[in-house]
Amino acid sequence: MFDAARSSVASVGRWLPWCHAGYERADAHAWISHCQDGWSRGEHFAFPIFDLHTGELLGGAGLNQRNRQHRSANLGYWVRQSRHGEGIAAHAAALVARFGFEQLGLIRIEIVVMPDNHASRRTAEKTGARFEAIARQRLWANGLAHDAAVYGLTQADLLPSAR
Repeated sequence: MFDAARSSVASVGRWLPWCHAGYERADAHAWISHCQDGWSRGEHFAFPIFDLHTGELLGGAGLNQRNRQHRSANLGYWVRQSRHGEGIAAHAAALVARFGFEQLGLIRIEIVVMPDNHASRRTAEKTGARFEAIARQRLWANGLAHDAAVYGLTQADLLPSAR
């Protein structure tokens, strides 16, 4: 996790504030503990993405901000900089979405990204998610409110290759 984050500051760090030049091993350990706790509470479901041949951590995808009443959650994903452009995020996002629909009983998954994060927007579209709106001041990052592109995904939207 530490190596993947530190090698991806220039790309991933542009969009995700946790990925920064000062990222330390303790941050990676804290994240792993947070993920374990989220799974045990049934609130946050993070999946690491590994290269099957080398065992290298390629990134992560997960569901968070679970709303049990409305059976929805937020889907996030990231891929280390050296592996961008290989379709890894789209494949992982679709698998995690399928987990959400089939195992958690979700009826809606949202993908919320900065409007100019074109790679993440393409990833959302590759899963079958539909662009719904630019939500004003929807994200808080680096001490500022930012608008966000909001995508909605239902099980019927999930592309057949991901089902």
